[in-house]
Amino acid sequence: MSAPLVLLVDDEPSIRRAAATLLRSRGYTVTTAATGAEAIAAFAAARPDLAIVDLGLPDMDGTRVCRDFRARAAIPILVLSVRDEERQKVEALDAGADDYVTKPFASEELLARIRAALRRSPAGALHLEGQLARGGITIDFDKRRVRRDGAEIRLTPKEFELLALLAVNAGRVLTHQKIGRAIWGAATPPPEHLRVLVGQLRRKLEDDPAHPRYVLTEPWVGYRFTDESD
Repeated sequence: MSAPLVLLVDDEPSIRRAAATLLRSRGYTVTTAATGAEAIAAFAAARPDLAIVDLGLPDMDGTRVCRDFRARAAIPILVLSVRDEERQKVEALDAGADDYVTKPFASEELLARIRAALRRSPAGALHLEGQLARGGITIDFDKRRVRRDGAEIRLTPKEFELLALLAVNAGRVLTHQKIGRAIWGAATPPPEHLRVLVGQLRRKLEDDPAHPRYVLTEPWVGYRFTDESD
């Protein structure tokens, strides 16, 4: 099997060099771009398995690049952002990005996010039928039942929909807007409705709802389901 090809898009030469060196040392093939235009051209030419996109590009917004990539292929997309770019982060996730890493980032965090994203790539995509097992939790989509370590957990229809959505996208950040649209449709309720629903689910699912293991909060952005395998 050939090494996964990563397209790294960042206008800072030092970050491009450091990240490319890191990825190559771990067996990835890497191609780089410094601008949005270069990135779009490289994407078409290289057909990468995963893209890493900085939100602050000199010629166009990184969100636009993510949207262009997503329209072309269903590959995983990670975005790089600085800490004060919460709004741009949310926009990028809504535009098709799968995850984000905040600058400055730790090498092992970036590598872990890449591994998790590649595991969730379309080749292994899951459908809402049959059963899905995540970290001791088993979801039976056909019977709409949930078990944790063999014991059944009784969920309301909305709690089940929230858990199913998060678990199918395990490891991926889902924004408040994405979750709201998926569960409530066009009539998306106020944000506090989602917070209440998440709280209800945690009380049934977690040993300690105040320190959740499964349903994690991404501050100001949304929620992430983790089975501790990332």
